[in-house]
Amino acid sequence: MKTAEIHVEVAPELALFVPHARRVGVHPLAVDGVSTLGHVIESLGVPLTEVGTLLVDGREVPVAHIPGDGERVAVRPVSRPQPVPGAPLRFLLDVHLGTLARRLRLLGVDTAYESTDIGDPALAARSAAEKRVMLSRDRGLLRRRELWAGAYVYSTSPDDQLRDVLARFAPALHPWSRCTACNGVLRAAAKEEVAEQLKGGTQKSYDVFARCEECGRAYWKGAHHRQLEEIVARALAEFA
Repeated sequence: MKTAEIHVEVAPELALFVPHARRVGVHPLAVDGVSTLGHVIESLGVPLTEVGTLLVDGREVPVAHIPGDGERVAVRPVSRPQPVPGAPLRFLLDVHLGTLARRLRLLGVDTAYESTDIGDPALAARSAAEKRVMLSRDRGLLRRRELWAGAYVYSTSPDDQLRDVLARFAPALHPWSRCTACNGVLRAAAKEEVAEQLKGGTQKSYDVFARCEECGRAYWKGAHHRQLEEIVARALAEFA
């Protein structure tokens, strides 16, 4: 009995996920007549979080489509900016994305971050419970069905990671409004309120402060402020 076979073309943007031999052109793939197209695409290595439109013989189909013999499948990437319906746009980052988490918070984007490895099931459960988009470079984590939503972080460079997330999701930017340590909201604070956190030189040199409503951490325009201002300015220039 002849094995059923479909012909799959993966968009160039998704080529890094599939074996090298399948990265260009249309390639045959055996199917069993039972598995969904979503399962078939994942078996190639492509997380469904990265898949936008699926076309079968030119018509759009859902991931639940059962592919049949001879069908031609085109796998397209998600659209940008990508809409995230049903909840305010918020993120959850795994243990490997600490710098990205701090930069998103610097821009005022609601960003939860796990500084220890709590495991994929716990991360997926938190994503679902808090309706947060899971950002990760872990493809296995992004395949978990419990996730509310997810996205693969394509680069290892924090600068490129930030640009990718801002381009993909277009979050509203409110720089200097969140604590980079805990994600809490910042408010203006008098010097007397944060005096216990200030060293002698800082207390003499600065008069404008903010304080996190969650963890109490104090902020002022210190030695690294210019570097942070440059990150904010680049993001606002390109994505505000």
